[in-house]
Amino acid sequence: MLIPVILSGGSGTRLWPLSRELYPKQLLPLAGELTMLQETVRRLDGIDGPGEPLPLAPPLVICNEEHRFLVAEQLRRIGVEQATILLEPVGRNTAPAVTLAALSAEAEDILLVMPADHVIKDQLALQAAIRQGLAPAKAGRLVTFGIVPAAAETGYGYIKKGEAAGDAFAIEQFVEKPDAATARRYLASGEYLWNSGMFLFSARTWLARLEEQAPEMLAACRRAWAAGSRDHDFFRVGKEDFAACPADSIDYAVMEKAGEQAVVIPLAAGWSDVGSWSALWEVQPHDEQGNACQGDVMLYQSANSYFYAQERLLVGIGVENLVVVETADTVLVAHKDRVQEVKQIVGELKARNRCEHLTHRRVYRPWGSYEGIDRGERYQVKRITVNPGASLSLQMHHHRAEHWVVVRGTARITRGEEVMLVGENQSTYIPLGTPHRLENPGNIPVEMIEVQSGSYLGEDDIVRFEDNYGRL
Repeated sequence: MLIPVILSGGSGTRLWPLSRELYPKQLLPLAGELTMLQETVRRLDGIDGPGEPLPLAPPLVICNEEHRFLVAEQLRRIGVEQATILLEPVGRNTAPAVTLAALSAEAEDILLVMPADHVIKDQLALQAAIRQGLAPAKAGRLVTFGIVPAAAETGYGYIKKGEAAGDAFAIEQFVEKPDAATARRYLASGEYLWNSGMFLFSARTWLARLEEQAPEMLAACRRAWAAGSRDHDFFRVGKEDFAACPADSIDYAVMEKAGEQAVVIPLAAGWSDVGSWSALWEVQPHDEQGNACQGDVMLYQSANSYFYAQERLLVGIGVENLVVVETADTVLVAHKDRVQEVKQIVGELKARNRCEHLTHRRVYRPWGSYEGIDRGERYQVKRITVNPGASLSLQMHHHRAEHWVVVRGTARITRGEEVMLVGENQSTYIPLGTPHRLENPGNIPVEMIEVQSGSYLGEDDIVRFEDNYGRL
């Protein structure tokens, strides 16, 4: 059985302000209509078709606990109902994550490890490379995929090819990100590939190699797995045991020490890890002046720039080599050659205890979303959307009252002992300290305007009595 193991951790700070800590780049539709996570899942569509039978298991997605409901909803929207969602209570890099996947599998299952935040334009080329890697993976080799370089890139690690072994090559050396002159030499030699971070190996092989190279990591993961439990659609590993696990990448923990047990398969499939705004500009369609645009954008005599408009009309006049990104709460303007420095801004936002690095103005919840519209002393206004069939927790607030106006759909509202249906253009009032619940019994989203008033309006002023999502 081939198990797609999708690594969906990380915060993608270099793509701020679109990518936020609680809504990172893999959950965004940056390179098409689907999100990057959805694109990664769909990448294997048809691989079990004509040719040698290739039984394909539902995907196993490993993600941050904070992202669990977003991941589940994105999978549901593309018709993936049987996925396993494995929750990491803390980040420990890729090697422990893959170890958890191996512990969940049968010994002979083949794990295909794919980060959820990459772009691959040629799906058939990827599938062909995966099929080429199956034989060495079944024979006990650790297979990685090396990207045939298209430029002297200094932002990627490299793999130096050794002797050919069928469709694969021995790995002579893993190389860290080079300087520009070294990268040009690598490109000219034809002996080097970009390190893609994608892997193929059996669960048995990975666990055996990890036992040799990092036994403490394996032992900690085994304890965390044994202490795990199922929670609704998720599997949650033991927090304390996993937090005690050494943190390391797949490359450092095993691949670089594997010797002849590791091989690389060249892959030319239009790959990018979309690690910066300039990288995203490169993979987007360009106009005749080299501009890449998303959203409502108008340009005049502008060239070689990236424009992203989320909420408003964005106009560029006489600019070159810029990245301009507009969201509801932030506008980024940066020279295209300096976009890597965005992470310094994210660090400064954290240092100043601001919130723009954490969430967008629209905040997603398992039941839907809410968006701040206005705020002043002792009041704030939100737009709330509740998905069909979804329900907020039964809750109360100590410091605020709420006025609700339904503008779309029909809501079922619990207020104290009273249960009522409130339709479009109708309203109700929730007094301070009153237990209440908002539900959507219908087939279309409920949209509601909420006006909060009181002495304290923070999100932590919630006392939950019942909750469908285990948040008590």
